[in-house]
Amino acid sequence: MAVDSSLSPLGPPACEKDAKALQFIEETTRNADAVQERVLSEILARNAQTEYLKRFKLGGATDRKTFKSKLPVITYEDLQPEIQRIANGDRSPILSAHPISEFLTSSGTSAGERKLMPTIQEELDRRQLLYSLLMPVMNLCVPGLDKGKGLYFLFVKSETKTPGGLLARPVLTSYYKSEHFKTRPYDPYNVYTSPTDAILCPDSFQSMYAQMLCGLLEREKVLRLGAVFASGLLRAIRFLQLNWQQLAEDIRTGTLSSKITDSDLKSCIGRILKPDPELADFMSKQCGNENWDGILTRIWPNTKYLDVIVTGAMAQYIPTLDYYSGGLPMACTMYASSECYFGLNLNPMCKPSEVSYTIMPNMAYFEFLPYEPNLVSGGGESGTRLVDLVNVEVGREYELVITTYAGLHRYRVGDILRVTGFHNSAPQFHFVRRKNVLLSIDSDKTDEAELQLAIDNASKRLQKFSASVVEYTSYADTTTIPGHYVIYWELLVKDSANSEGESFDSTMDQCCLAMEESLNSVYRQGRVSDNSIGPLEIRVVKSGTFEELMDYAISRGASINQYKVPRCVNFTPIMELLDSRVISKHFSPSLPHWTPERKMR
Repeated sequence: MAVDSSLSPLGPPACEKDAKALQFIEETTRNADAVQERVLSEILARNAQTEYLKRFKLGGATDRKTFKSKLPVITYEDLQPEIQRIANGDRSPILSAHPISEFLTSSGTSAGERKLMPTIQEELDRRQLLYSLLMPVMNLCVPGLDKGKGLYFLFVKSETKTPGGLLARPVLTSYYKSEHFKTRPYDPYNVYTSPTDAILCPDSFQSMYAQMLCGLLEREKVLRLGAVFASGLLRAIRFLQLNWQQLAEDIRTGTLSSKITDSDLKSCIGRILKPDPELADFMSKQCGNENWDGILTRIWPNTKYLDVIVTGAMAQYIPTLDYYSGGLPMACTMYASSECYFGLNLNPMCKPSEVSYTIMPNMAYFEFLPYEPNLVSGGGESGTRLVDLVNVEVGREYELVITTYAGLHRYRVGDILRVTGFHNSAPQFHFVRRKNVLLSIDSDKTDEAELQLAIDNASKRLQKFSASVVEYTSYADTTTIPGHYVIYWELLVKDSANSEGESFDSTMDQCCLAMEESLNSVYRQGRVSDNSIGPLEIRVVKSGTFEELMDYAISRGASINQYKVPRCVNFTPIMELLDSRVISKHFSPSLPHWTPERKMR
């Protein structure tokens, strides 16, 4: 039976399958409050006999009023004892009535280690449902996507097991390794140039090489280019800069580089790699030119858009992507995290600064803690009660709080969102930022407390010179690929040489490494395993620089009584002032320690 596409004001669907997806979006968002009520009732009913819910004496109640009056709003630290028990092998129904199938490792950290988010098998179905809505929406904006392929740089990351034997791995690694992804049905709108074997290859170099090679071999079929984050697509461009000659040689001769040793990769690429001197010459001409402006559209001329996340911390990469892509549109299609998948962008071809995500009310039960960024105390929380999904106010900012089928109840995610409007009765949000995050290059998140600890630990190395850090600030430098942390230090130095004959410069290099050793495991994995973060840099500035910084802030209206040195800067005039006072630069001389076999917390 045909689906009535008139139910969707989003636009005429491209096909019958799309019509069903768009109708689902319309019906779910039109009845958002009723869907939310049903979701909460289902979660509370199924988990009624869990240790966690019994502790709060709900008495089997599944209504909102009892739920809100009995259950506290919590953070990860509140749940850590229960999560540790599950990780250690306790299989009793602690948080969820359904067995915890694995842990998803969050990019946030607790005590310097990744957070472990419990999940259940059926969550894969919910994630798959949200994925199935993305292309029907995109097809409304960009016609003809079924006539070509997508070149996406997708990777699995390292995984480990908890002491109790449960897998712990990033949410996308879990998805790519699932049967949902590996045996996904054919969809002409969602065909990739990258073979599944290339995506699943655990060696990041071989995986990237294979995906880039396959993308080049089918360059005229590519209609969209993407990665999960903007930083990931830029790493792919940098990889091409470093390896295009070997890639061109493979294409010229039809033989695969000896650097590719993975047997599955060699087999799948061997079936499609044939000598193509014309393509090799084309690559040499394009990549051998020092000017890489618009390189993506020169190599992949039929590309219609970039599919990357450029909201939040990723917005810093927009100018660089504009340069390499020749100004292609950037589509941010969905909003998700390790805790839960939240919603999708119903206007994916909008400007990056205008991206808003529509929360899909069937994914979890959503509440919102009003957030006032100008409040000095209370971390920005206004102290008012939490607001339900359909009752948020346009223009206000909120911290997201979720209750999930997997056993998170009234859990503070830490994302700050601003309401931009509604689609039917479901609100649309602009992602503002992660709460308390100072620095971020890729999936890393470093807050002020972590940065302060790292500086305290590193500055101990200066004691042999009777030196100390007078003041500091930082920023995430994304002009390099990969990006890296830059820390500005103003020092008080009494003796630039010591009795041991150790040079001050070499000690400063070691300070960089000491800072990296002190940063969280997500940062260190980015440095060591993922190659997504470059060596940390310390720039020493002249004495008095931070007084100049204060004078500048006061000249712009800051109160001298309330002025505090910003621990992270991104305002161009301030960065120019700091850089004009730099007297030396130092980089981490080696990689910090990181191993996936670290004890799970």
